[in-house]
Amino acid sequence: MTFSEEISNKLNELLVKNYDAEKGYLNAIDNVDSDRLKMFFKRRASERSEFAKELRTEILRYGEDPKDSGSFKGTVHRNWMSLKSLFSSNNEEAILEEAIKGEKESLESYNDLLEERNLPPSIDSLLIKHKNAIQAAINTEKVHEEMVS
Repeated sequence: MTFSEEISNKLNELLVKNYDAEKGYLNAIDNVDSDRLKMFFKRRASERSEFAKELRTEILRYGEDPKDSGSFKGTVHRNWMSLKSLFSSNNEEAILEEAIKGEKESLESYNDLLEERNLPPSIDSLLIKHKNAIQAAINTEKVHEEMVS
């Protein structure tokens, strides 16, 4: 496997996670009543869509093909969020908990890739920017969770 293929494969893994996160946030919008939470989820979905565009650009720059959709695991997670919200007494708190869980998994994926020392500087800085935004979202989600509990 060439260096370009190796980098692209790793970026494609993050790309799929961003597709999953975007879809998860869009799904969450339909499962909460609070306008503030709907707006928060809409901003997160938009942010993840932008992350996906940036990752696609990098993958194409390396001459490889970006993935086109999310993962089976992401679909299962979104379905679980929908089902959980149906049976949960505090819908919004349950959905925020699942969003935080998903973001922590994304953060781990970014951290794993950033630990590799052979990334080009442009990709390294892009991943750090994404990672910092995800961490900020986790922190904000925790504050929202405290407000709805």
